[in-house]
Amino acid sequence: MDFTIALAGNPNAGKTTIFNHLTGARQKVGNWPGVTVEKKEGSCTFKGKTLRIVDLPGIYSITAYSVEEIVARDFILEERPDVVIDVIDASNLERNLYLAVQLIELNIRPVFAMNMVDMAKARGMVVDYQKLATLLGVPIVETVATRGEGLDRLLETALDVARDQNPVARHVHINYGTEVEEEIKNVRQAMEQDPELTGRYYPRWFALKLLENDHDVRKRIRRSPAADVILEQVEQSRQHLFEIFEDEPETVIAEARYGFISGALKETMKLSAATKKTISDTIDQVLTNRILGYPVFILFMYLLFQGTFTLGAYPVEWIETGVNWLGSLVGSLMPDTLFKNLIVDGIIGGVGGVIVFLPNILLLFLGISILEDTGYMARAAFIMDRVMHTLGLHGKSFIPLLMGFGCNVPAIMATRTLETRRDRILTILINPLMSCSARLPVYVLLAGTFFPGREGNVIFSLYLMGIITAILVGQVFKRTLFKGEAAPFVMELPPYRMPTLKSMIIHMWDKTKVYLQKMGGIVLIFSIIIWFLGAFPRQVPYTQDYEGEIAQVRASIQHARADGNATQIHMLENQLHSLERSKEQERLASSYIGRIGKFMEPALSPLGFDWKLGVSLVAGFVAKEVVVSTLGVLYQAGEAQVNNSNLRNALKNSGLTPVTAYGFMVFVLMYVPCIVTVLAIWRETGSVGWAAFSVGYLITLAWIMAFLIRVAGEALFA
Repeated sequence: MDFTIALAGNPNAGKTTIFNHLTGARQKVGNWPGVTVEKKEGSCTFKGKTLRIVDLPGIYSITAYSVEEIVARDFILEERPDVVIDVIDASNLERNLYLAVQLIELNIRPVFAMNMVDMAKARGMVVDYQKLATLLGVPIVETVATRGEGLDRLLETALDVARDQNPVARHVHINYGTEVEEEIKNVRQAMEQDPELTGRYYPRWFALKLLENDHDVRKRIRRSPAADVILEQVEQSRQHLFEIFEDEPETVIAEARYGFISGALKETMKLSAATKKTISDTIDQVLTNRILGYPVFILFMYLLFQGTFTLGAYPVEWIETGVNWLGSLVGSLMPDTLFKNLIVDGIIGGVGGVIVFLPNILLLFLGISILEDTGYMARAAFIMDRVMHTLGLHGKSFIPLLMGFGCNVPAIMATRTLETRRDRILTILINPLMSCSARLPVYVLLAGTFFPGREGNVIFSLYLMGIITAILVGQVFKRTLFKGEAAPFVMELPPYRMPTLKSMIIHMWDKTKVYLQKMGGIVLIFSIIIWFLGAFPRQVPYTQDYEGEIAQVRASIQHARADGNATQIHMLENQLHSLERSKEQERLASSYIGRIGKFMEPALSPLGFDWKLGVSLVAGFVAKEVVVSTLGVLYQAGEAQVNNSNLRNALKNSGLTPVTAYGFMVFVLMYVPCIVTVLAIWRETGSVGWAAFSVGYLITLAWIMAFLIRVAGEALFA
C-alpha cells in the first residue's frame, strides 16, 4: 500500500457511505483486536497509487469515554495513518467540528470532508468553506456522499496533504486562555523528564488530555519512569484550575473548544432568519454586530475607566490620610537629620505617593476580570479583528494587545502564539502603546489635579488614544517594514457565563500583587535613589543669603509673639515658609538630579515640561509608577508635610496648564516602556536592533504628539 487513509467522523455524518463508494467490493470486516467493535478496512487505486482506507468507528470526540473512542484514537496515535479524513455533517457544523478541533490538536495530517452540503444549503446555511479551511489550517472538500460528488477531489486533496504539498494545510495552535495555557506548559515541562514519552506523543496534546483527566492517557503515563512527577504536577494544575473557574478543567477546556468553533463559524457562516439561535447568538447579534458592536465596546470601556476613578476616589482618600498620618508621626518622632529626610521625604513620600492609587488599580483589574470571565473580552477582540483587517493588521494580534492593559511584558510574551515572525515583531512593536496599569497612577494624579470632575473622561480618552495610535502605527509599519499577508486565525467566542466571585478575586489579586511587589522593590529603591540624587551635594551656591534672611524672619516672629500680634505672626510665618521653600528649590536645582534635569530641559521645553517633569520621565524608564514618586520628591521640596494634596497644589503652582498636563500624560502613554519591557522585546525578537528601534520610535512619537497637543491647545484656548 502506498498510503493509509483513516476515515473518522460523527455517527450519521456519511462516513460509511464515503467508505463504501471508495472501496466498493474491496472490503474486509472484522473486529478490532481485543474488542467487539467492528473493524472495516478496504483499498482503492487512485492516480496510480494504492490506498488503504480504514473506516474508524463513529465517534463524537477522541476523549476516551467509550470503546469506540479508544479504538479510533489508538489507531490514529499508534498506527499513524498518512491522512485522517474527518467526515463532517455540514448541516450540523458546531457539533461535528468538536471532533474536528480535537483532531487538529493531535498535530496529525487531517482533511475535512464537508458532507451533505446540499442539506446545509436547504436549511439556509451559507458557509465560506475556503475561508473556514484557511482559518482551521485544514483543507475542506465539499461532498455529497449519497451521489458520490466530490470524492475524487477528496482523494486528490488527501494525497497532496500526505505529501505535504497542500497550501492550506498548517497546524493551528488553539488557545485555551492564560490559566489553562500556563498549566499545559507546567505539565509539558514535567513530561520532559521522559524524552521517550515526548518523542512518541505530541506533548501539548498529551498534557491537555492529562488536564482533562483522560483515564487512558493516565494509564499510559503510569508506565513512564517519570510518572510520579508528572501526575503530581497534573493534580496541582487541575486543582489550580478548579479553584479559579470553580468547575472541572475538562468542562473549561470543552467550553474553550466550542468558543474556538463559534469564532470560526462567526467569520464564515451566515444563517437564514428561520435558523434557530441560542441565547449567546441572540446577545451576539448586538455585541458583535458590525455597527452596534463598536459603540457598545466603547461604552463598556468608558464605564470601566469612569468607574475606576469615581469609585476609587473614596478609598484613595482614606489611604492618603493614612500615609499623611504616618509621615507626620515618623517626622515628629525623629530628630531633624538627613536620615529623617530620607525616611519621610524619600521612602514615605515616594512609595506612599504611589500606593495611594492601589484602589484604582484594584478596580481596573476587577473590571477587566469581569469582562474576561463573562466572555465579553473575546467579543471585543472579535470586533477589533474586523477593524484591524480593514487597516491591514490581523485580529489575532489584538489578543496580546488587550493583555497590554494589564502589563506589557506578558503581553509581548503572548505574541509567541502568532504564526509568523513578521506578525510577532509587528505586534511587539505596537504593544507598548496599549496603556499598562503602571501608567494609571500618573493619569489619576494629573487628571485629578487639572481636570476635576472630568477625570474619568480624560483617562478614558488616553486609553482610547493608545488603541487608535497602535492601530495607525501598525498600519504604517505593515505597509512599509512588514509587507505581506498575515496568517489566518480564528477568534474564539466562548459561551457567556456568570463570573464567580472567587475567580474574580483570584484574577484581581494575581495582577495586583505584582503592583504591590513593585512598591516594596523597584519603587522603593528608586525613591531612595531619586532622594539621594536630590539631596547631594549638600553645599551649593545660592543667589541670596537665605540663612541670614531666615534667621532675621525668625527673630521677628519671636518679637511678634512677645507683642501678641497674631496678624504679623501669620504674615511672618508665610514669609519664612516662602524663604525655606525657595532655598530648598534652589538647592534642588543645583543637586545631581537638578543638573540631569537641566541638561534635558532644552529638549522638553517646547512641550511645556520643566526639568522636574523631565527627571520623572527618566525615572519612569525603570517603572512607570516611579514617575509619581519622583514628582512627589521633586515638587514637594521644602514642604513641611509630604502628601498628595500638597503635590497637587505644587503641580498647579509649577506653571503647568491643563493643556501641558494632558500632553505630559500622552507622553507617558507613548514614550519608551519600562526597562523590563524593553528586555522582553529584545528577548522575544532575538534582536537588540528591534529593541532599540522600539525605544527610538516611541520617544519620537511621544514628543511629536505632546508638541502637537501643546500647539493645538494654546491655539484653541489662547
